[in-house]
Order: sequence, then structure tokens, then C-alpha cells
Amino acid sequence: MTTLRQRRVGKGTEAAEDQPSEETNVKPDGKILSDPTGGKLWNILSITVGGIVAISLGLLTSVYVATLHENDLWFSNIKEVEREISFRTECGLYYSYYKQMIQAASIQQGLHGLVYDNKTESVRTINILERMNVYQEVFLSILYRILPIQQYLEPVYFYIYTLFGLQAVYVIALYVTSWLLSGTWLSGLLAACWYITNRVDTTRVEFTIPLRENWALPFFAVQIAAITYLLRTHLQPVQERLTLLAVFIATFLFSLTWQFNQFMMLIQALALFILDCLDMLPTAKVTWLYIIQISGLLLVCVLQFFNSMILGSLLISFNVSVLITRTIQKNLKKGGFLNRFGKLILHVLLVLCLTLLINKFIKKILNLESDEHIFKFLKAKFGFGATRDFDANLYLCEEAFGLLPLNTFSRLSSTLLFYAYGFVLFLLTVAAVIVAFRNLSGSNEVQLKEKLEEYTVTLKPDAAYSLVHTVLFGCLALSTMRMKYLWTSHMCVFASFGLCSTEVWKLILKCLHLYTSQRTQVIKYSVPIITLLYISFKFWPGIMDELSELREFYDPDTVELMNWIKSNTPNTAVFAGSMQLLAGVKLCTGRTLTNHPHYEDKNLRERTKQIYQIYAKRSPSDVYGILRSFGTDYVILEDSICYERRHSRGCRLRDLLDVANGHIMDGLGENEPDLKPSLYPRFCEEIKKNLPSYTMHFTRVFQNKTFHVYKLAKHK
Repeated sequence: MTTLRQRRVGKGTEAAEDQPSEETNVKPDGKILSDPTGGKLWNILSITVGGIVAISLGLLTSVYVATLHENDLWFSNIKEVEREISFRTECGLYYSYYKQMIQAASIQQGLHGLVYDNKTESVRTINILERMNVYQEVFLSILYRILPIQQYLEPVYFYIYTLFGLQAVYVIALYVTSWLLSGTWLSGLLAACWYITNRVDTTRVEFTIPLRENWALPFFAVQIAAITYLLRTHLQPVQERLTLLAVFIATFLFSLTWQFNQFMMLIQALALFILDCLDMLPTAKVTWLYIIQISGLLLVCVLQFFNSMILGSLLISFNVSVLITRTIQKNLKKGGFLNRFGKLILHVLLVLCLTLLINKFIKKILNLESDEHIFKFLKAKFGFGATRDFDANLYLCEEAFGLLPLNTFSRLSSTLLFYAYGFVLFLLTVAAVIVAFRNLSGSNEVQLKEKLEEYTVTLKPDAAYSLVHTVLFGCLALSTMRMKYLWTSHMCVFASFGLCSTEVWKLILKCLHLYTSQRTQVIKYSVPIITLLYISFKFWPGIMDELSELREFYDPDTVELMNWIKSNTPNTAVFAGSMQLLAGVKLCTGRTLTNHPHYEDKNLRERTKQIYQIYAKRSPSDVYGILRSFGTDYVILEDSICYERRHSRGCRLRDLLDVANGHIMDGLGENEPDLKPSLYPRFCEEIKKNLPSYTMHFTRVFQNKTFHVYKLAKHK
């Protein structure tokens, strides 16, 4: 098991011009500039300073996470095999393709090895570029080969520095989004500081570097920044076209780098759909965003050799359904409240029914079952019936796919982020409800408009989108902890925007009958400055202590295993074991695998369940037959799985296998009434007794405190 230990000493929608005229030329101190030339100079100076601060914070964040990574592992000092083992589970699998491309005799040979890969899954040839999102590894490896940097920078450092560099892009994008929403770069500064001080809940890049989300989320943040700018009014045609191009590029890169892109963009499409139905966004711009999502995903589909999972995605079916239904219901936004509300209900029902119909048709035509495990997991998670499905339960029992822990909110509250977020969320939600009701009512009464004027200024199209975006992704994070990083980063943007927003403070002061322009400006700048001072004084010492704490990578058992495999097994040997461990075996040794952690393939999921019978109650002849059917030469058993204690009864891997096989689980506790005792003991325990029925098929060739390796006999 990988651990960290203390290091030992001595070891080698609105543009800026859309702001109210009384506040167009206002300094942070609240003084109004009467000279237009002076106002322009102030704006240029403000943009210049804000841009410098954004870039500086982005670079500082990159250095910060890179330093944490170095301090945690002593990465510069450990051996290559230890560096590779530090890329845990699927991270190691993805990095192995970068290493494979670097070590190939030529770029063409490297690409051929990926397109016709027969080492990732034994007795099968698969197309890695079609199955997995690894174009970023391909691009980086080609870049490393053609740039004159081989003598100065090792391949692994080129790789990890690129990921840490993307964190700079991420922070700058969050900064810019908050700046665009509020109109002041002080908001961006606060968003970036919150992102850094809440690092535990906003990113995990320093210890899961090659994870797909660490590639994708910076591009998603850039896309959101571009959408925020696009939703401003009075954009020039050239500005709008360039912004649409930026949205498309960011959407394409986001889709290319993460297999779960379609689900994230589906939530984004739902946000656009809700706001369009409530007449809070310009329909033409929403249509362009639907088209960009579809075209970006289809381009990725082409690059991934027409990956069927993309073609069968709910996102494409939903967006197409919305566009078709809109052409049918042309008068959707006309009439009184009851008339429009009825049309809206019908519109929603038509879109949902058409989405399901199109999606089911596509999946039937393509015989698509790659993502069925996700829907089984969702069905079981939200209480639509218990399941004994092994794949669904494998997700249900992982903490990362459980509900968001309550201690998350205490950590976010300690930086004042959650308090500010809740404050802004409540205000804008109330404003959104009022504006939505007014839009659906279609009333043109002057009295009503005057009554609602103070609310409408706080809900421009870009703010409305940010509100619905954060609500929907908040629901996702609350239901699935692993997805919290999509929410918490935008939480920083949303909270900082609200605290620095003229419209928000103007609304509050008008409700309290205390509004003046000068008072609004004072509060708008003083509240975020006080918040920044509080964060600095409270968390700066902790950050310094964190940066000074030195540890080192320590996993001697895994290192010993990998060195033994490289030294004592042929290059063509096929290994079976847990998905997580085999990813490391491929990266460190280059041996062929029976299964791996990239789970988005039905055949692989079935294969993995069969391989995992080594931890079930099966006869030695059954296990031997299963392993040999996949060409296995060696099987690795892990005590941490065989005698697992991390999960409670019912969620241990051996329990999931027992239930799936119809066997009673080990230990005290209840069992389903139809489960029966197995005729055989647990394989991973019984094989260690060296009984004749086991030794005739399996010979132990390696063992240490953690791993046991058995060589399979080759019977005729």
C-alpha cells in the first residue's frame, strides 16, 4: 500500500457600457470622474492591473500545487519506478500511453501501437484512441519529441508541469468570469483567493495529476468565461463571432479530454433550456450554444473513430429534441400567464419524450451498452429499487460516489466562502423567481415594471446563467462527492461576484431605504477587501506551514513487486489482478493486462467481474479456467482486498462478489433470504494453504507482506 512518511534528513449579458451611467466612471474610492478622457485612462489602468493580477495569481497557483506535489513525494529524489507508482489507479494507465509514445521508435509507430493495441486487454486488439480520451497524452508526447528540451527536462516533468500549468489557466478563467459578472477585478482576486484557500475542496491535481478531470476542467472554466461574455448585450457582430469561436474551441477541448464530458454538458444544456423557457436568455444565443455543444461532441466522435458512446449520449438527443420542438411550438413565448405556462409544460414534456425516443432509437441502432452501468448506478443510488448488479454496487460502495460529506461545508465556511455563497444565492434566487413570474405573465404595466426595476438590474442574462449553473451543479455535487470540484470552483466565482456586484448591494440598500450611489460603491469595495484581509491573516500562516512540511514517497512492497516482474517474467507475460494494481503493472513493466480501470466498456466490465472471482468463493478449477480463458500467465493476489476492512460488511469487494454469485456473505449480519452457502472456500485465502487441488494449477513465485504472485500451469 502506498503511504507518505516524514522525510529523513541525510537522504540523497452585459458589456461594461451597460452599467448604469451614474456608475460608469467611478473609482474604488467612490469619487466620480467627470472627465471622459480620465475615465478611459482609469479603465485602461484598471484592466492592465487586473490582467497582471490574474496572470500572477494563475502562475502562483501552479507553483503552489507543484511545490505541494514535490514536498509530499520528494518527486525529484525518488526512482523512476516510484514516480510511476505514484500515478495511482487509472492515472497510471493514462500516463502509460504517454510513456509508450515517448519510447516508440517513431511517432507513426507510436500511433500505430495505440490504434492496434493488444497489451491493454489480453487476447483482444483494441483502439486506444477510440476507447479512451488520451489525445492529450499523444499531443504532449509529440510535442516533447519535436521540441529541443530532451537534454534539459525529463518526460515525466514535461507531463506534470503541463498539468500544473493548466491550473494557471483554470484560475485565470475563474478570475475573468467573476470579473465579467461583477465589473471589477477585485471580484476575480477574491475568487482566486477562495479557490486557493479551499484547495482541498476545489482541486485534487497535486495527487491525481493525470486524471481526466484535471485536463478538462480548465477548458470548462474557459468555456464558462466565454459564455458569460457572450451573454452580454450590445456586443458587436465581430465580438459575438469571436466569442462563439472561443466557446466552440473550449467546448471541443473539454469534450476531447474527459469521457464524462457529455454528462457535464447535459447539465449545462438543462441550465440553458430552463433560462430560455423562462425568457431570461436571448433565444438566438442559446440556439448557438446548443449547436456548439453538438458540433464539438461530434468532432470528438470523429477523432475517436466514431465512438458509439458519444453518438448515443443524452446530450445530443436532448439538444436535437429542443431544436426540433422549438420549430413545432413557434408561439411559445406569447400570451398571458396561464396560456404561456400551459405551453411551457407541454414544451417540457415534448422535449423529454422526444429525447428518450431519439436516444433509445440511436442506442438500438448502434447496439450501444457502454454506459448502461451508469444508469444502473443512478437508478440504485436514487432509490428506484435495490440491485445485485456487481458494477452498480462497485460504484455505490465507493465513498467518492456517495453523498457530499457535511464536513465539506464546515471547511468552506471557515474561509467565509459558504456564508457568502448562501447570501448571494438567496438574493439572486428570489430575484430570479420574481423575474421569471414577470416574464411568464407578459405584463407591460408601467406600475409593475417600476416595482420590479430594482430586481431586474441584479439579474442580467450572464448572472441568470451563473445562478442556474451553480444550482444544478450544486445538486450534482450534493448527490455525488466526486463531482464537487465542478461546483466548488464555480462557488468561488459566484460568491465573489455577489459581494462585488453593484446590483446586489443596490437591491439590498433600496430594500432598506438606504440607497445612495456613493454608499453602494463603498460597500461594494469594502466588503471584499475586508474578506480578503480576513482570509490572508487566517490562512497565510497555514499555507506557509504546509509548504514547509516535507514528506517522501514510501511503498516498498509495490516497488519490490514491480522490480520482480520486470526481472523475472517475459515481456509477453499476461497478468491478472485488481484493476488499480494492473494499471501500475502496465506503466512500470509494460506487461499485458487482462483488465484495467477504464470501465466504459461492457465487455471489459464483464471480464473484470470474471477476473475478480479470485476473491470469491469458487473452486480452483473454475478460477483457473476463467483466468486461462483470458490468456493469463500470472495472477496477483492482494491481502488488502482479500482481508479488506476499509469498507463495512456488504461493501467489501468479496461481499459484492458473494452477493452477485448468490452466496452468503462472511461475518455476522443479515443476508438476503435466497442467498445460499458456497460449496467452496474463498479462493484468495485457500490458495495460500498449498493444497494439491490448488498447486496443480497455481505455483507461488513471489510474495511479500502485501502481494502474492502465482504462475498458472499450462495444461494441455
